[in-house]
Amino acid sequence: MGLFDKKYCDICGEKIGLLGNRKLEDGNLCKDCAKQLSPWFSDRRRSTVEDIKRQLAYREENRGRASQFRTTRSYGEDCKVLLDEEHRWFTVTRARDLADANPDILDYTALTGCRVDIDESRTEQKREGPDGKEVSYNPPRYEYSYDFEVIISVNNPYFDEMKFRLNNSSVYIEPQNTVQRPMMGQQGMMGQRPMAGRPQSGMAGQRPMMNQPGMNQRPMAGRPQSGMTQRPMMGQMNSVGRMNTMAADFDPESNWEYRKYREMGDEIRAALLQVMETSRGGAVQTAPMQQEAPMQQQETFAPAPAAAGPWTCPACGGQNDGKFCEYCGAPRG
Repeated sequence: MGLFDKKYCDICGEKIGLLGNRKLEDGNLCKDCAKQLSPWFSDRRRSTVEDIKRQLAYREENRGRASQFRTTRSYGEDCKVLLDEEHRWFTVTRARDLADANPDILDYTALTGCRVDIDESRTEQKREGPDGKEVSYNPPRYEYSYDFEVIISVNNPYFDEMKFRLNNSSVYIEPQNTVQRPMMGQQGMMGQRPMAGRPQSGMAGQRPMMNQPGMNQRPMAGRPQSGMTQRPMMGQMNSVGRMNTMAADFDPESNWEYRKYREMGDEIRAALLQVMETSRGGAVQTAPMQQEAPMQQQETFAPAPAAAGPWTCPACGGQNDGKFCEYCGAPRG
């Protein structure tokens, strides 16, 4: 057959237009039939005609579930994780009309894991020198951008991951222009003038804490008290598998938008860990659907506390009372 010979869809039999062919391992697929496949499916080229027919049958059966889905809990902003606690189903979608959009509706038992990845990019900021050429600042200045991805691992014959971004556009931070949140009992760190009459030892504009030399911070409640628990340096992985991007003199947590999406991701991960526990025989805890800001969702849907008393997280060393570590999200051992 020639390059421009007429092609027909091996699923519906319709003629395929010049740019409408979706090649299969042993046949052709039109774009209209391709639209009916799962949005999480990415192995079309290695699929046979029979594989596609089986998936389309699964998708048609899924449509019945989508029409029965009743959202009892909702997480996220644009692309959302929805739970139906009555049927023990969950889905990930941007759609409002589930029956029409037909997103994949999965059983709680299909969930095998969840992680949140924070991707950092760094761009050096430069200035114009005397000769009109760009030169670096001294010390160098950088602009950081962050993207937040949720990766849900599932057991499904047609896909094994549901990956989506929490933020529609990257979060940009210029540390030199960032006003840091002061800790309780401390002065502001960056971009704030020191108050008159305050001592200026340690970082400019920051008062050292009582009985602590230099820049040691007071340990937070529930944190290990032997010295200061240090977060991993840039390029290291933290206890929940996220890339920690904090430089020695810059903490992105000082940016409200960064905190918003980081907390949103942590909330989704904690909720899905609870779903996994429920699928293994734990009790279902029904909560009203949350539609407020993500920072309020965390209070509404925090996992129920365990009754077995306090415990120390083996991953980060935090002191906890609930079923999951409130600092890194790890489940209680």
